Amino acid sequence: MLNMVFLTDSWLSSFNQPALCITVAVLLHYFLLAAFTWMCLESVHLYLTLVKVFNVYVPKYILKCCIAGWGIPAIVITIVLIINKDFYGNGSHSESNPFSNFCWIQENIVFYTSVVAYIFLIFLMNTAMFVTVLLQIHSVKSRTQERSTFWKR
Repeated sequence: MLNMVFLTDSWLSSFNQPALCITVAVLLHYFLLAAFTWMCLESVHLYLTLVKVFNVYVPKYILKCCIAGWGIPAIVITIVLIINKDFYGNGSHSESNPFSNFCWIQENIVFYTSVVAYIFLIFLMNTAMFVTVLLQIHSVKSRTQERSTFWKR
């Protein structure tokens, strides 16, 4: 859906309908945050699978993942819309090129807090999970090598 909204964004902004542009910008923002949220959930799943291998039963795990994956971005979007729906709108990089119009976040502060900071936090979370998984794999590998050396003796 992110790709579909992104590809039709410029075309839909050419209609010069503010409500349509706000809707497209909200959808683009939502699906972007949802894609990164699901990426974060994948890293949590990788952590549970490779580090917390035993006794990891989480009741209604998929439901909880779906609520987090689709709900957290919805909360962010709702907060931005409650503050001011006019943060979304039609922007242009240059006046000479009419095809450069797009529907997106118009305020830099909103963009940096609701997109850049959000993605940065997910990047930090994914990095922490990745390092933890690598350390776990390394410790398993070193333990296996120690055992094989012991049995060879």
